[in-house]
Amino acid sequence: MARLELRNLHAEVAEGDEKILEGVSLEVESGEIHALMGPNGSGKSTTAKVIAGHPAYEVTDGEVLLHLEDEEFGADIEIDEDQRTWDLLDLEPNERAALGIFLAFQYPAEIDGVTMTNFLRTALNAKIEEREELFEDDEGIDEDDEDDGFETSPMEGNVDEGEVGVAEFQQILQEKMEQLDMDEKFAQRYLNAGFSGGEKKQNEVLQAAILEPSVAVLDEIDSGLDIDRLQDVSNGINALRDEQGTGVLQITHYQRILDYVEPDHVHVMLDGQIAKSGGPELAEELEDKGYDWVRDEVYGTA
Repeated sequence: MARLELRNLHAEVAEGDEKILEGVSLEVESGEIHALMGPNGSGKSTTAKVIAGHPAYEVTDGEVLLHLEDEEFGADIEIDEDQRTWDLLDLEPNERAALGIFLAFQYPAEIDGVTMTNFLRTALNAKIEEREELFEDDEGIDEDDEDDGFETSPMEGNVDEGEVGVAEFQQILQEKMEQLDMDEKFAQRYLNAGFSGGEKKQNEVLQAAILEPSVAVLDEIDSGLDIDRLQDVSNGINALRDEQGTGVLQITHYQRILDYVEPDHVHVMLDGQIAKSGGPELAEELEDKGYDWVRDEVYGTA
């Protein structure tokens, strides 16, 4: 089990003084699904990017903490008592990912020339390598190697390099694609190149399934999906929770995905703050009434 905790988080655009987050407090535990809803410009996507460590935003106050239990990563890594709480603001994005934070992009990039299989295996090996380094004793880390990057690469190097070799990864990939009911031909295509919007979003869920994060932040993964692809993506999100115990922070404008992915908690974001929280019924009320009634209730004015 793991728990992501945001404490009184304030953030602004790094180049400029535009304040976006004005004291966000939120907790997401493994196995829970939280829906973060709100109008455009309320700070939802900024919250996601700050959690992941996007350099375009500067945190001016507050904390982003990840609490781990001693067996979070299985028997391979022993987590000492002083390593069970991490301040993510002190870590680089790749280090946050190694600890179990995953961000599904609203607009996934296309990378021509790199197959899905190579990309996913490289990402998995990079995560394993980085995690091992994070939990090593300080004296066990060679400072001269800090900037060398990962040994694995989707473009070069030994095809069987890394903790997870090609044959083992093929088995993992097949299991995950069956779990998500995805066509195996997907894996041989170039990363998102020529993919439809729905296929790109389904691929984001596949990446999460492969990397097995403790908490997955899904930034409007339902945008632009037709009903069939919405159901496919929703089934994948449910599998992340049910099969892997992943905690999910689902950022969305619309209630429709919550018909298929029932949240444990729903939060309404207004003006850089979480203005109201409740259960699944809150999302239905928002669908019927919009957001003005929440603003009226919280601030006393529409």
